[in-house]
Parts: sequence; structure tokens; C-alpha cells
Amino acid sequence: MNFKQADVDRFLKTPDKNVRCVLLFGTNEGMIAELSQKFMKTVSDDLTDAFLVSVLQMEAVEKDEGVLYGEYNATSMMGGRRVVLIKDVNNNLTKILKDLMQRSTSDTMLVMTSSSINTKSSLVSYLKNEDFAIVFGCYDDREENISSYVRDFFVQNKITIASDALQLLCRRLSADRKASVNELEKLVCYIGSRKNIVLEDVQKAVSDTSGSSIEDLNYFTASGQTERAINAYQFLLNEGEEPVQLLRNLSYHFYKLLECVANMENGSSADSVVSGLRPPLMFYRKADFTMQLKIWKRKALLDVLSLLYKAERDCKTTGYPAEEIGSWTVMQVSGAARKLKLV
Repeated sequence: MNFKQADVDRFLKTPDKNVRCVLLFGTNEGMIAELSQKFMKTVSDDLTDAFLVSVLQMEAVEKDEGVLYGEYNATSMMGGRRVVLIKDVNNNLTKILKDLMQRSTSDTMLVMTSSSINTKSSLVSYLKNEDFAIVFGCYDDREENISSYVRDFFVQNKITIASDALQLLCRRLSADRKASVNELEKLVCYIGSRKNIVLEDVQKAVSDTSGSSIEDLNYFTASGQTERAINAYQFLLNEGEEPVQLLRNLSYHFYKLLECVANMENGSSADSVVSGLRPPLMFYRKADFTMQLKIWKRKALLDVLSLLYKAERDCKTTGYPAEEIGSWTVMQVSGAARKLKLV
């Protein structure tokens, strides 16, 4: 069965003993590591218990599939359900697993992890159609995932965090769950015996691992933060983003502003149009977006959209320096925003 995050959360709270296989795959190795531990703990609270927990490498299974058969069908001397973790699985496991599931009546849970397979892999295709299996893709955290994860982390550790500190923390954490966990644990160590985190704690203890996202570029540009906008633009280019795609996302942001401004001209308040956006804005973006609505008027927004359209067209023209066109456009638009803030 293909699971979404809500399904995973529900299962971890109320495990289904009919589930015998869990496959966690994707690019977010930190999330894979974290979830594999949580799934295993639905069987055994003590993951060091050699009677109930076994860990295998895929390389060992490929050399001798009997190793997997033996571990899967073994019973604990002390009684209780067992769990077997196989790390770094690949499609060579598909045939072995089909045979194992058909032949065995064991209730052992098999947790499999991989950062090399994808949704088109034979192992994923097989398990997603089986009622006894859970398939979950682990990819880089989006901003809403980061916020939700951070809140859950502090609830579990019985720690409270001030609103401004939470906003800054979410900005500084990266899309890599492993890096985020390291920063959160560092923050908890920093506050010691205290049970409340304030803004100063985050400023002093948490490194900015976020890099720059396309959304950062949009907000820096529309808010008139020229230096940060140019730095974000260059960072994204270095990460492999295309100038045309970055300009297109900027256009989408300004079109969203234009739509909100039009609704405000028809009598809606800034708060209501921002609350009505779909998909909704993250809570720490609302203040910046509302400020942008105050400085950008219809005529200026139409001018910017025209400029962005021309820049995108020029980037697609053979022989034109696309990266320089994008950089100049970001400077022009953010410079205009800075001037509007002074009016």
C-alpha cells in the first residue's frame, strides 16, 4: 500500500499487525533513518534486543538469500514478535521477497530502506499493490514539513518555543532531515535544563543550513532585499536551477500578488485575501507577503510581470546570456521594491 505522511502517523500510533513489510525509500536519508527506527519500535521498544531485532545489509542477502529466510522465519526464545531491518535494498530483492512472502506464515515485520530505488523500481511496484506492505517515499522536507516536524520534536521532548524563535528556526533548518535533527539536538543541548526556547537561543545555537529556496528568492526580490535576492539567485544557479525557471517562479509570485491586490480593490481586507490563498502561506511568510501587498499596486505589478515575461523570452533566445539577464532582472525588480518601500 502506498502511504502518505498522515497514514504513517496513524500507523505509528496504532500499528496493524497484519503489516509484514515496510519499504522506506527516497533521497531524504535522515527521514528514512528516523522512520525506520519508529517502525521497528512498533514491534520492539528496545532495538538492541538481539532476540527480537535483527539488522541485515542487502549485500549479505544477495550473497546468500538463506540469511534472510533464516532471520525472517526465526522465533524468539523469549517470545514476542520479531523485526528484521534490511539496509540499502535494491531490485534484486524483489524476486526473493515474493518467494518469501508466498512461502512463509511468520508474523515478523520486515523493514527495508533504500536511497537508490525510485517509484518505478520493481520492488516498489510489487509492494505498493500488497495489503501486507507499506510503501513510503522519503524526500526533502518542504517548509510545511519542517514546521510540523519541529513542533512534533519539541512536543515529544516536552519543550516549548517562542513564536519568533520557531519562525527563525524553521528558516534556518534545511530540507535534509538528518541535518535538521543535528541542529535540533544541538539546540536542546544548548538550553540545558531549561524547558523553553527563546529567539536568542536559536540565534546562538543553530546554524543556517537552509541555503536558499526558490521561495526565498521570490520573497527577497518582492520585498526589496536586493543583496539577499542576488545571493539567492546565484546560489540556486549553482545548485543547477535554470534562469528561465527562476524567472517563471518570480512571475507566479507577482501574479499571486496581483490577484490579491485586485481582490483588495474590490473591498476585501489584506488579512482575508492572504488567509484565502490556496495553497495557504506558511505562517512565517504571512507578514512578508502582507507587507508586499502594501507596497505593490496594480500598475507596478503589471509592469513587473511585463518585464519578467520579456526577460524569460530573452533567456530562451539563442546567443543571449540567460544567467546575466536573470540577474539583471532580479536587481531591477528588487530595486523597484526598495524604492516603493520608501514612498
